[in-house]
Amino acid sequence: MRYLKEISTVLVCMFFSVNATCQTKASSVTETETSVEVKKKKKKRKKYKLSKIDLSHWSVTTPELNHKGKATNIEPPEILEYATDKRLIPYMYNDSIKGGLVFYAYPSNATTANTKYSRSELREQMVPGDNNTNWTFKQGGTMKGVLKVDKISKDSEGKYHKVIIMQIHGRLTNEQRDLIGQKDNNAPPILKIYWHKGKIRVKTKVLKNLEATGTELLHEDAWGDDDGYTFDQKVGHKKFTLEVKVSEGKMVIVLNGYDYKVYEDIHMEKWGVFENYFKAGNYFQSRDEGAYAKVKYYKLEVSH
Repeated sequence: MRYLKEISTVLVCMFFSVNATCQTKASSVTETETSVEVKKKKKKRKKYKLSKIDLSHWSVTTPELNHKGKATNIEPPEILEYATDKRLIPYMYNDSIKGGLVFYAYPSNATTANTKYSRSELREQMVPGDNNTNWTFKQGGTMKGVLKVDKISKDSEGKYHKVIIMQIHGRLTNEQRDLIGQKDNNAPPILKIYWHKGKIRVKTKVLKNLEATGTELLHEDAWGDDDGYTFDQKVGHKKFTLEVKVSEGKMVIVLNGYDYKVYEDIHMEKWGVFENYFKAGNYFQSRDEGAYAKVKYYKLEVSH
C-alpha cells in the first residue's frame, strides 16, 4: 500500500509539472503571436501618410466650372478642408501611401483669363483670402518644392504633353490698373517653369524696348518671351527639388540643390515695377482629347 501511495504521489506531481509547462509554453506562444500582430499593425499604420503642406496661404483653381460658369476657385479657410470638399476631391487629393499632395488636370471649359488651358494650381495669398496684398522683387521671396510629375499623357506622335509646375505671376496694383485704363489687375508672368520631355524648362519675360520707363512698363505688350532655358539633367518621373529665389533685380532657379540658372539684368531690374505672387501645381498645357497630368508635391514652402 505504501508503495502504491508513493507511485500515486509521483504521478500527481508529474501531471501538475507537465500541465504547468504546457501552460507556460501556451502563454509564451500567445504572447509571441500578440507581439507579432502588434508589430504588423504598427507597420500597417506607418504606411498611411498625409501631406504636411501648409495651405493656409494658398487658394486653388481647378478644371471644374462653378455655378457662374467660371473656373472653380477655393480660398482659405475652405481649402484646408480639401480632403472632404467634393469640389476639390477629384483635382487635389492626398496620396496617403507616399505622403504627397496630388494635383490632377485635364482639358476642360474651366479656363481663366487670357488662357485656353485649364489647371489645378495653387495661388499664393500673403493675406489669406485676399489677392490685393502681394510682394515686389525688392521685398524678395523664396519658394521651394519637392515634387514629381507622376503621370502625364502623350500626344498623337507619342510625345509627352507639357505642364507648368511653378510660376511667378505679375500683378498691377489698383492704382496702376486705373492709371493705364486696364479692366483687371493682370500682368505678365515673369517666370514659368515647365516639365517638358522629362526635363525642367524655364521661360521668363524680356522688355521689347530697353528704354521703356514709367507707365510704358505696365503694359503687357511691352514684354515678350525669352528663348527659354532647359536644365541638362533629366528628372523624368522621379522626385526632384525645385527652388526659386528672387531679390531686387535678380531671380535664381535651383534644381536639386546644385544646378543653377541666374537672371540678373536690366529686364529683372525694370520688372521691379510690378507686384508678384507665387503659383505651384499643375497648369496643364494641352487641349488634346483624353489628355491629362498628375503632379505630386511632397513639400512646398514659401518665405518673404
